Amino acid sequence: MKARKLEATPRAVARRLLPWFRRHARDLPWRHTRDPYAIWVSEIMLQQTQVRTVIPYWTRWMEQLPDIASLAAAPLDLVHKLWEGLGYYSRARNLQKAAQIIVDRHHGRFPIDLPAILDLPGIGPYTAGAVASIAFNQPAPILDGNVIRVLARCFLIDQPVRAAATRGLLWRRATAILEASRSLARLPHPQFPLPVNCSAFNQSLMELGVTVFPPRLPDCSHCPLRDVCSPRHSCRIASS
Repeated sequence: MKARKLEATPRAVARRLLPWFRRHARDLPWRHTRDPYAIWVSEIMLQQTQVRTVIPYWTRWMEQLPDIASLAAAPLDLVHKLWEGLGYYSRARNLQKAAQIIVDRHHGRFPIDLPAILDLPGIGPYTAGAVASIAFNQPAPILDGNVIRVLARCFLIDQPVRAAATRGLLWRRATAILEASRSLARLPHPQFPLPVNCSAFNQSLMELGVTVFPPRLPDCSHCPLRDVCSPRHSCRIASS
């Protein structure tokens, strides 16, 4: 008898993603810290840039500008030099502007409050959610191209992603499964000093989108959601 297809509920997704991430998380340098500054720099560098390119840049940056105060006070020439080759130099300038604001308004400490994070230059909803959840274990959902591919296939969403209604639906799905992850039994990971469901879960969504759900040819045979993901979905949303 053919096994019955399971339903892709937020809880079902969370139950599968967290153990999968424990086993398959890539060993990335910014995953060995809970420092919000280090995580923030990595997230900004990773915008439109591949991980393998970012790693040496992030390492050099953190060696020469190890904290918010050093970035705020650094000569702009040094900031540009450390960024040289990554492109989109406005990202580097916004990093320094934000660091200076943090020094002036937040006593040099990266803000924990999500609205305060969003007020910083160069930080949008995705980056704010990523830093808040990864560094502070805040229940802040995230939504980028990688996460969209996962949610679209799993929940059979094929409307154009640029449509406001579709974006709203995706944000609601991301929020629902993040909340479901918080209700599960905690699954400590050796890379994290605390049993951090919000941090691990958001990273698991990103990780799945990068390693199993690239824009073309998803690797369904190695997907932890294969028993709840609809096989009828064509992933058209990934390129919409």
